[in-house]
Amino acid sequence: MTTTSGAVRFCSHCGSPVALRVPPGDHLPRHVCDACGTVHYQNPKMVVGCIAEWDDRILLCRRAIEPRRGLWTVPAGFMENGETTAQGAARETLEEANARVEILGLYALYDIPYISQAYLLFRARLLDLDFHPGEESLETVLVAEADIPWDTLAFPTVRRTLRRYFSDRAHGEYRFHMGIIEPPPGAAR
Repeated sequence: MTTTSGAVRFCSHCGSPVALRVPPGDHLPRHVCDACGTVHYQNPKMVVGCIAEWDDRILLCRRAIEPRRGLWTVPAGFMENGETTAQGAARETLEEANARVEILGLYALYDIPYISQAYLLFRARLLDLDFHPGEESLETVLVAEADIPWDTLAFPTVRRTLRRYFSDRAHGEYRFHMGIIEPPPGAAR
C-alpha cells in the first residue's frame, strides 16, 4: 500500500509494516518488509502520447482533470502494464480524443527526474476526422502552428516538443529529440 506521497507503509504481500532501508545487494534505500522480506521498488512512471497530425494541423486536447485542468496538451498519459510504448500512445489518443491513429515513429523522449517521470512522444497520423473529447478532455481541436495556445499549454514537455516539431517541419526533416526537464524555480525536488 502506498500513501499519496508515494511512501510505502505496508507490504502488499503480507500486510506487515515496511521499513525504509538499503536491502542486501542494493545501494539505494527501499521499502522492505521485515516480516516476509519483500522489497517494494518504486520506479519512474512512463508517460506516452502522440503528436497526431492531419495535413498541416495537430490534435490538441483541453484537460478535464488535474493536474492543469483547463489547459491544452497533446493526448498522452501513463503507460499500462502489458503494452508497448507505441500501443500506449495510441490507446491514450483514443481515450482522450476518441481518435484513431497510425504511429509514425518515436519523436521525443524527455526525462523529468524531479517528478520521477519519462515522456515518450510519437508522431502519428490521424486515420480520420471522427474524434471528440474523451472523459479526460473538455475539448479536442485540430490546430495549425499559428493557432497553438502557447500560453495555455499544460506541460513544459508539450511546449518544448511542439516548438521542435514545428521547427523540424519547417526544415522538412523530423529528427529524434531528447532532453531533461528541470523543475520550475522554487519547486520541491
